[in-house]
Amino acid sequence: MTITITAFERSPDRGRGMARDMRVRWALEETGQSYDVRLVSFDALKEPAHTVLQPFGQIPTYEEGDLALFESGAIVFHIAERHPGLLPDDANARSRAIAWMFAALSTMEPPIVEREVARYLESEKTWYEERLPAVEERIRKRLGELSFRLGDADWLDGAFSAGDLLMVTVLRRLEGSGLLNDYPNLSAYIARGQARPAYRRAFDAQLAVFSAASTDG
Repeated sequence: MTITITAFERSPDRGRGMARDMRVRWALEETGQSYDVRLVSFDALKEPAHTVLQPFGQIPTYEEGDLALFESGAIVFHIAERHPGLLPDDANARSRAIAWMFAALSTMEPPIVEREVARYLESEKTWYEERLPAVEERIRKRLGELSFRLGDADWLDGAFSAGDLLMVTVLRRLEGSGLLNDYPNLSAYIARGQARPAYRRAFDAQLAVFSAASTDG
């Protein structure tokens, strides 16, 4: 059965690999799974044909046979459970890798996304100048804790796993912010993730969509 995922027809990240279909593409590339991509316009996101798959009108979605999934973390977990390459065979190591998946999405990502919302949607508010430093301080706290835990290791817990895949995509959202400057081991960690051949294939595939859209438009 062919796997089909959805992605933005015209991604607001301008092909930088920040849209969440990147996580799913990377997971599929790491596990050697072929897939099709259905591009969705912003208008189509709110239409019944899409909301039946993704009730909140977002991307990505995942379809395989009679299975339809939404939420990038859940999709990556599904891929990692069913195909070798993203979760260890050892039961305890497997559970720890899953814990890191949750940590990436539940602990690290929320304040990072909160910063993005503040910068792009709240910059005109009177309280913006006070709010942004507070949000960035929460991010620094989490970065410091993660940096300490990673230390000089290549990956979060032994071999590369789905936990690392999600953590790298989350940390990448801070590129250009300067917030990673004090954590060289995290910057090196992100670079290792980006150097993986599967990451490059996924990134190039997502970038090609933006390049094609730019040419058409």
